[in-house]
Amino acid sequence: MSHHASYAEHGSDVLVRDSEDALTESVATELVRSLAHTQAREGSASLAVTGGRTGIAVFERVSRHHLVREVDWSAVDFYWSDDRFVPRNDPERNELQVRRALLQYVPVETARVFPMPASDGVYGSDCAAAAASYADLLARKARTSGSLFDICLLGVGEDGHVASLFPGSAAAEEPLRYAVAVHGSPKPPSTRVTLTFPAIARAAETWLVTAGAAKAAAVASAVHKDPTDPVPAARVRGRVRTRWFLDDQAASAL
Repeated sequence: MSHHASYAEHGSDVLVRDSEDALTESVATELVRSLAHTQAREGSASLAVTGGRTGIAVFERVSRHHLVREVDWSAVDFYWSDDRFVPRNDPERNELQVRRALLQYVPVETARVFPMPASDGVYGSDCAAAAASYADLLARKARTSGSLFDICLLGVGEDGHVASLFPGSAAAEEPLRYAVAVHGSPKPPSTRVTLTFPAIARAAETWLVTAGAAKAAAVASAVHKDPTDPVPAARVRGRVRTRWFLDDQAASAL
């Protein structure tokens, strides 16, 4: 049975579904409804998207969702929570995966889509310059709006990483800049651009979406804010709301 579990005492809403398929369907439905509600209130909406198997499955589901036309896709700003610093058409690019899963199917406004620079872009192989440009873009947006994103979608790794903020990494400890370069990522490809915790903290809502038994320990540590195992996901906090979307297996240690 699908079920809803609330862990409000930990400052988070936790939604659990009985399969990864049911999970992606629930997240897709919530995402379409939330974007439509935000647009009804504000006129537009901003979203930081994520890659990963579950994230891309959500966007594929959104593209063919029965409510997809409830959203004015030309009035959504798209940002990325992280990306691999590889050429633009490399299949490892989160940008390419999101375009293939969703953006090619909905009438987005090109000027409102803000991918992280690729290694064959204007900054060439200079990942630090690419990250600095994204940080500057977000800093300019921050000066004109309270929240950088209405929703920041994040996956969660087996080690509890979010975006490309891995345990013990310099990027995870960045105190000010909104985006930084990552070198030597424990997951290949090793060079990336990522949002930082200061950027994620400027989201109105953060949604952490993950599935599978391999994620259960990291999820439990993060949701319960285990002080002995401070995984990066435990530090994620939306300004208004922090939401977890899990399948039964990922939630099995809660």
